[in-house]
Amino acid sequence: MLAFLKKLGPGLVTGASDDDPSGIATYAVAGASFGYATLWTAVLTLPLMVAVQLVCARIGMVCGVGLTGALRRHYPRSLLHAICGLLLTANIFNIGADLGGMAGAVAMLSGAPRLVTVLLVSGAIVVFTIYASYATFAKYVKWTTLALFSYVASAVASHPDWPAGLYHTFLPEVTWSSRYLTTIVAILGTTISPYLFFWQASQEVEAEKALGRRTRSARRGATEKELAAARDDVIVGMTFSNLVQFFIILATASTLYRAGVRDIETTRQAAEALRPMAGDAAYVLFTIGLIGSGMLAILVLAGSASFAIAELLEWPAGLDEPFRRARRFYLVFGAAIAIGIALHLFSASPIRMLFYSAILNGVAAPPLMLVIMFVANNGRVMGKWTNTRALNVLGWIATALMTGASIGMFVAR
Repeated sequence: MLAFLKKLGPGLVTGASDDDPSGIATYAVAGASFGYATLWTAVLTLPLMVAVQLVCARIGMVCGVGLTGALRRHYPRSLLHAICGLLLTANIFNIGADLGGMAGAVAMLSGAPRLVTVLLVSGAIVVFTIYASYATFAKYVKWTTLALFSYVASAVASHPDWPAGLYHTFLPEVTWSSRYLTTIVAILGTTISPYLFFWQASQEVEAEKALGRRTRSARRGATEKELAAARDDVIVGMTFSNLVQFFIILATASTLYRAGVRDIETTRQAAEALRPMAGDAAYVLFTIGLIGSGMLAILVLAGSASFAIAELLEWPAGLDEPFRRARRFYLVFGAAIAIGIALHLFSASPIRMLFYSAILNGVAAPPLMLVIMFVANNGRVMGKWTNTRALNVLGWIATALMTGASIGMFVAR
């Protein structure tokens, strides 16, 4: 297992960061509100997630630059500004929501004041990102993913109704209501999120830089073996992400929904509600997973925004770059977290902010996915490595599903 994990890279980290506090809160709300009725989303979204993230990985590997860099050479600057503005807005809102979720989790375990926790965690993430090498960075974030196994244990400790859970997993139960469709959009938005698109491509580039390919020309192009390795990495990462999604919905459906708790306002309330029926073990495991996932997700959210802005404005950027050379890249990173802290301070309901950030991602994703699919099928950009038929089918289905769910949410209101 250890040898296998060492071979994994951007795909595993991207998949794990997908289960951020916003995702955890969204899955908890879904489980508490509808029981097992949304478990089918974990199966449906898996092949779509794999396709979208693999498309992004291939763009980064073939072009030798991130998504913004690939777009900048072939598409209007006005389109780039709109995309980066959309990404930055969604990411900052998500950071604020995730910080609130983490602060509540730390307070549950230690009793530390929320503001102190937010400032300490944010400062540690910024310092670590500036001074750690890419190798150290990659190793840290990879092992942080193990915290998410706590949700599997938490679900098992909740004593779920396995036959009912499996029935709803493979036989979807869809309700035409505003609340249900809003929850589905939130689930789609937190599983197929815009920041993951940019992070995946940028980390493929960072991994190549770590191999000594410092120039774009040295990184441009990819072999079949490299693309196959990226495919396996993405499949493992997205499968891991959706397993965690499944078990969080299962755990909260088996406890909160069963107990008649339909509305949760704080992460503390979600965790505490597990205690009477699942015991202290489930409560502690749920909370630990929330903290670990938040550390990883905030780093990825701020990082993906920084890479996008730096490539748009042609600034030096990279996790191995010293601060004096890439200071503007790191300043964007720090500014995104600082604004996220300010948003957290004005948030009345942490769990709702987490849930609404997932909805924002769900609405923002379709136009970005549309652009990404056009790029991946552009022979001037991708050469002979344009999308395969399977990637096109799954990628366009994912785009249509995200678009349809967003429209349906507004129509059903």
